[in-house]
Amino acid sequence: MPETPSRPNFPRRAVITGGMPYGNKNLHFGHIGGVFVPADFFARFLRDRIGADNVIFVSGTDCYGSPIAEGYRKKVESEGYAGTIEDYVRVNHESQKAALDAYGISLDLFAGSGLAPARDVHARVTDELIRRLHERGYLKKRSTRQFYDVEAGTFLNGRQVQGRCPVRGCKSEKAYADECDLGHQFDPEELIAPVSQVTGTTPELRPVDNWYFDLPAFRDELERLMDEWDMDPQVRAVVTKTVRESLVDPVIYIQTKFREAYDAVADELPAHTLTEAEKGQQSFSLTFAGWEERDEAREKLDAAGVRFRTGKCLLPFRITGNIDWGVAAPELEGTSGLTVWCWPESLWAPISFTQTTLELAPEGRYSSRDWHDWWCSEDARVYQFIGQDNIYFYCVAQPAMWEALGWGLTQDIPVANYHILFMNKKASSSGKVAPPMAAELLDAYTPEQLRAHWLSLGLDQKAVSFNPKAFDTSVSHKDKKTGEDVLVRDDPRVVDPALKESAFLTNIFNRLARSCFYGAANVCDAHLPAVTPSEEAVAAAREATLAFERRAYEFDAHGALGVAEEFTRAANKRWDDASKAAKGDDDAYEAALADAFVALRTAALLMHPAVPFGCEKICEHMGFSPELFFSWDHAFDGPAELAAACGETSVSHKIVPLPPRYDFFEKHPSQVKK
Repeated sequence: MPETPSRPNFPRRAVITGGMPYGNKNLHFGHIGGVFVPADFFARFLRDRIGADNVIFVSGTDCYGSPIAEGYRKKVESEGYAGTIEDYVRVNHESQKAALDAYGISLDLFAGSGLAPARDVHARVTDELIRRLHERGYLKKRSTRQFYDVEAGTFLNGRQVQGRCPVRGCKSEKAYADECDLGHQFDPEELIAPVSQVTGTTPELRPVDNWYFDLPAFRDELERLMDEWDMDPQVRAVVTKTVRESLVDPVIYIQTKFREAYDAVADELPAHTLTEAEKGQQSFSLTFAGWEERDEAREKLDAAGVRFRTGKCLLPFRITGNIDWGVAAPELEGTSGLTVWCWPESLWAPISFTQTTLELAPEGRYSSRDWHDWWCSEDARVYQFIGQDNIYFYCVAQPAMWEALGWGLTQDIPVANYHILFMNKKASSSGKVAPPMAAELLDAYTPEQLRAHWLSLGLDQKAVSFNPKAFDTSVSHKDKKTGEDVLVRDDPRVVDPALKESAFLTNIFNRLARSCFYGAANVCDAHLPAVTPSEEAVAAAREATLAFERRAYEFDAHGALGVAEEFTRAANKRWDDASKAAKGDDDAYEAALADAFVALRTAALLMHPAVPFGCEKICEHMGFSPELFFSWDHAFDGPAELAAACGETSVSHKIVPLPPRYDFFEKHPSQVKK
């Protein structure tokens, strides 16, 4: 394949990960459309680009932690569920996997952190990693206060406490013991108006020993990494902007009405810098050298009756907890009986899943069976597809831990998408607006219609609303005859936004493919055209291929699909004009077919990561193996060159004839007029 200096460089090997869904629920459309479809697009593209034996795509169910324990408790209490917590997780895991399979998410392994076959591997990796952090001096034992429900007589896990987020500027009313639903981190004693979800009472705070990773020690390293990421076209601006919000000195914000109370204890506080409230502001601020000084000041201010809010900063990252349902933490310095907090162990779960994948793979499936060649090699990359809420964990805590381990782990490339909204509101399984489950959508759309639509939303740039007409319950207008409200989904005049990209698939792309195969059956005796394609057609294919490659490299699926669509529309018009001009001249018609076949092969190559099922049908009918047809080693080869690679000529290479009225990209049955 011709190489030019302007083309992007790809790694020799790559691991792609998709954010792990909690094991207490099925997948709604946001999980699939916001994370897994973009990850699958890139995984499929990389398999075509660098070879399937050089790509591992893993994810799995996040089996442990308080959300799962709380979900299980409620199911037992409200529904009389008789299974174990592992049974509960396994059922949800299998439902998640079924949804991913239905959308063609081509994971090499969708595991479960607490389920076989990855469970034992994950426990081993967890033990090894925590001991390593401790040996290198980056784990500190802290006695912190944890919520205790006096009425129930038990410590509460993170999701069994709910209140208001204490971080300045955050308006979340759905904050848990030490994080809110928007991803902000804080200490339990900062949570505003905590309420036990078990008894509805106000819980107490009681001391508990746990291990914490010294995240603040890595501020300089994180700042240098952000400088590197600012220059990296593969890292989105939202990542570095969000991370830098935490790379600041600890600050306390105090309302001006508490100024007198602050002045009374100011001399007792650790050294700090006071910044007066600017005009129009209602708070002045205190800046401290470190989080420990800030926390000392917080206790003194609280005792003096001064109300305050804290700002973002780096805090020690909790590694362990004391809930029963979790990966067992190793005994360290005589402290035992702890489990690992679900967030840290979910960060290294992809390493466990990679090791599991390699252990299970048959000989020769991958280019290396050593996980270090995938995670620690200079010529390897790990691409982690996440939602914007998880940037703190994957882009602050994880890079610091990777540095602390000293294993030479390759710094992951985060691919953070903005939210897919539902009817212009944030979609959340536990939110007020219940989004449709991923499986539900398939009652009204095909997987490829939805894949193409979600990839075209441009989630790398901003949050975008998903407004499927079939699930739209908003009122469109009043019927003139009856005066009744008419729902959008029942109004035939309203175009379905979710089918915008489908029109290209079922009309333009489908038509080009059908024209090629029906045309070849008519004038080429079901063989490839023997005529050399025009320079114009070959050049257009090459130009589109290079443009698509650049956009795919930068995770710009919207732009990549735009390139493919523009190219296919132009090729379809070229075919229309040339085939009509032939006017019964078989030679001219065959020349037009030669150009059309070149375009069809290129369109199928480019669209393969987005709509694989239809593209693989095109490959099958063109008579080539997928390994050859979709390989970027032959990206600039037309059908004649592919036939030559098989030791054939255009005349000897047979295509598979189409049945009458065959569709490569079908509409959903509900969309077909009776």
